[in-house]
Amino acid sequence: MKKYISLILFALLSIASHAHVGSAGVQMQAQAGAYKVLVSITPPDVIPGTAQVSVFIENGEARKVTVRPIYFYSGDKGAPSADPLSPVAGQKGQFQGAVWLMEPGSSSAQINIEGIQGDAELIIPIVAVSTAERDMPKGLGIGLSILGLLLFLLMITTIGASVSDGLLKPGQVLTGAQKRKRWINMGIATVVCSLILYGGSSWWDSWAAEYKQWLYKPLKAKTAVMEADSQRAFQLKIDTTGWDRRMKGSMLSTLVPDHGKIMHTFLVRTPGLDAFAHVHPDRKDSLTFQAALPDLPAGKYLVYSDIVQYSGFAETIVDTLVIPAPKTAAQTARAASEDDNYIITDPLDTPGRVPMGENVVICGKPGTKTVFKDGSYAIWEGKPDKPLDAGKPYQLNFEIFNPDNSPCFPEPYLGMLGHAVVMRSDGSVYIHLHPSGSYSMAAEQSFENRISDTAHVARRPKPDVFRDSIDRHLARLNTMPTVDRELFLMGEMGMYNAEEGGMTGMEHGTRISFPYAFPKAGQYRIFLQIKRNDKVLTGAFDVKVTDPVAL
Repeated sequence: MKKYISLILFALLSIASHAHVGSAGVQMQAQAGAYKVLVSITPPDVIPGTAQVSVFIENGEARKVTVRPIYFYSGDKGAPSADPLSPVAGQKGQFQGAVWLMEPGSSSAQINIEGIQGDAELIIPIVAVSTAERDMPKGLGIGLSILGLLLFLLMITTIGASVSDGLLKPGQVLTGAQKRKRWINMGIATVVCSLILYGGSSWWDSWAAEYKQWLYKPLKAKTAVMEADSQRAFQLKIDTTGWDRRMKGSMLSTLVPDHGKIMHTFLVRTPGLDAFAHVHPDRKDSLTFQAALPDLPAGKYLVYSDIVQYSGFAETIVDTLVIPAPKTAAQTARAASEDDNYIITDPLDTPGRVPMGENVVICGKPGTKTVFKDGSYAIWEGKPDKPLDAGKPYQLNFEIFNPDNSPCFPEPYLGMLGHAVVMRSDGSVYIHLHPSGSYSMAAEQSFENRISDTAHVARRPKPDVFRDSIDRHLARLNTMPTVDRELFLMGEMGMYNAEEGGMTGMEHGTRISFPYAFPKAGQYRIFLQIKRNDKVLTGAFDVKVTDPVAL
């Protein structure tokens, strides 16, 4: 089992990237002016590269849709001109195209819509990093090598002929001196061309080595269970060993809160995914984060911790953690924050086989329900025996009900009406979703602020001053009454307008929808989180995802 967990961790670290693991696509559903829009973006894994963009206008009639990249450091003033997206034949309201991403780091796609209902725009954050290398096809390599050899020989013989045969008049033959001159010049040409080839090869090797150096490397950290005063705590300490200061610098002091928290951490017991916790570690220093550990059962856990830099660059830190059983009955482990929550549920593929308890819920699947600990429940709209297709964008729709079967209007939880965590059974896919999509709200705010800034180059904050201001901001949030804090967070994210006294950008109903495309086939578990009567509630659903059938 230890070897199994080590293999899982190795796989996660090899593919982990930016605020999710193994799920590179970005989905957003939003209200842009009079248009209800669903956007899906697949970023490239090599920069420079092209991101594939799909825009679906659900409500409203658009005549023209364009997209352009905006990079955080160069901003709106340094962005290139927009490229048009092409209408999809036979698909009303759908537009597709590509946008070039030329710079690594924090980027965004600005979608502009022109239509009957007026003009509108959207900003979708994208993390543009190189995560792969391309190998030249073997056949192409052989062909280019043969062509290169022919060109090399042709260049040498051409130079030799230019000082010998090329100077002869018709009927003349080469003299001994001319032959020697030809061979001397061909020798010189061989040396010069070889040096040129060597220089080109060295330049290419140097460029390739630099490219490798700038390949995205996920943050590493060590997690542990700390024990003090009969209380247990979760601790995460970021490992900065071998950091390249050009790439990382003092970024840990320029983190920004997302949904009012400096870090979101999810712990999921493996291999059954039958225990789940969502906690929010506080920053103790630039490298250390700590939270009270919920009363999770002993076992090996996959750990995913999300953070966001001031530039909007979002990352997920991945680790594994062994949580031991309490040493004594007096030793407790409980959530210190009202926003933290945990559940115990069925292991994968074993429905109903879990001892009932206070924090136990039974896992559902599409078309069935999961019952929360207070008796309320959620139904996932869909057919229970029909698998979903990998790579296909879906609206994951959940209807929420009170214990008496009446419709339930969930309360805001961290500024949103719901949260969902999607995980593949082997842990190779993880993503934290919101009804607005699969991107970081903090990243979107960073880009909106950056676009309104007219500076050609982004101003770098002073790390110590920036960190102190963020810590003071978080301290103020923690002292607010819950209702005031939720309204503040929704207003900060553009979800609530105090003057109009209502929500904007999302509907407050009994249905919660999450746009998402499962990246590959497999068994998945979805943890759904809502808030009701000031209590955070978590449910679970299982779904099978298969590769689409080729037509």
